[in-house]
Amino acid sequence: MYGLLVLVPIVWTVALGFTDKTRFAPSTEWVGFGQFERLAGNDQFWLVLKNTFVVTAVVVIVPNVVGLAIALLLDRETRLYRLLRSVFFTPVILSGIVVSVIWQSLLRPDGVLNAVLADLGVSSAPRWLADPRMALFSIAGILCWQMLGFCVVVYLAGLNAVPRELYEAAIVDGAGWWRRFSSVTWPMIAASVTINTVMLLISGFKVYEHILVLTNGGPGRNSTASIAFDVIEKGVRGDRIGSAAAEATVMLAIIVLLSGVVLRLLQRREVQL
Repeated sequence: MYGLLVLVPIVWTVALGFTDKTRFAPSTEWVGFGQFERLAGNDQFWLVLKNTFVVTAVVVIVPNVVGLAIALLLDRETRLYRLLRSVFFTPVILSGIVVSVIWQSLLRPDGVLNAVLADLGVSSAPRWLADPRMALFSIAGILCWQMLGFCVVVYLAGLNAVPRELYEAAIVDGAGWWRRFSSVTWPMIAASVTINTVMLLISGFKVYEHILVLTNGGPGRNSTASIAFDVIEKGVRGDRIGSAAAEATVMLAIIVLLSGVVLRLLQRREVQL
């Protein structure tokens, strides 16, 4: 069943990347690495790849750091803190479309966020989604907001697994907060760091709905388009199935490569600790 639902589509997509397949063409020809060569010489491909790396870098770093800080603050067994955990996790269960529609209303020129900034004395309202320099980071920030709760929950699970006796022993030894964190907490949540980093890496590379709703790849020409967005534009909304399959194959290869490197580095850290 796994092979039927996962492996077969992957193999079929990779195979299509070596053809000139289009939706309405009467026949399909094998073109070898022709599609990949065209990708390598296409400036649009390098632009969407750069956009994807920018979004992924922000999404991997920000929710990891902020999520760990929030998890440390919420590591209490009270009714209020349990409620706050649920609040932080709520955006995770929402679809990207719903999240994007919510933030689209907030980031309009006459939206709530600009109204708050105006009340604080900001005279020039930011063009969150209309400025090519800001739009990409706005999308990355929204994805960070959505994934933050996931990181918080994973880190809380790791913190709950830390034996309290270790903290008590560290306190007896006179260790302060930072020493307890660096010597006890950080080593013991290494697995949580690995899980969050890999999941955020994948989330950054497959971002699509947010871009579709918020900017549709603009403003300008592909200033916020990601590689996943470009694949769907070519293969689903366009007619270049072979080209889209080749680009999807490149995306898959990059995700597998980066995930493998991250897993190896972080799991080595787990063993050393």
